[in-house]
Amino acid sequence: MKRRILLVDDDVTVLLTLKAVLELNQFDVQTAGSAAEALQKLSSGIYEMVITDSRMETDDAGFHVIRAARAQTYNPATALLTAYPPRNLDWKHDGAQSLLVKPIGTQDLLRQIEALLVQHEDDKQSAINAAPNGHSTQAEARYSQKQQKAS
Repeated sequence: MKRRILLVDDDVTVLLTLKAVLELNQFDVQTAGSAAEALQKLSSGIYEMVITDSRMETDDAGFHVIRAARAQTYNPATALLTAYPPRNLDWKHDGAQSLLVKPIGTQDLLRQIEALLVQHEDDKQSAINAAPNGHSTQAEARYSQKQQKAS
């Protein structure tokens, strides 16, 4: 089964290039050209990962996408894509788990995505194992229901 990524960027060239690279590497990629479009897709789909440009309609539009992604019951991995990396760690406080700096080489992009997906899955499994009786949380139950509806 292909892992599903929501890729968000207002630069069509970047969006289509990254989409092609990821699809060639066996990812199912959905795209959004704005934060508003991404917010709609987040609520109507299930993604293993969300990668968003930081600056789109506004300088902090990507952070809105990251926060919305982290609020989803299916809890996707999140990465902030930017040509303007912040000098501090504010991007982590807004929920991004990884920072991808443009321009980024294909191999580096794929390596960082794979590492983040593995780490994120490990973190989710640890949270499930730490729950009482090893059972999943209510949010995970909602995730399962949403997955069944999407099938």
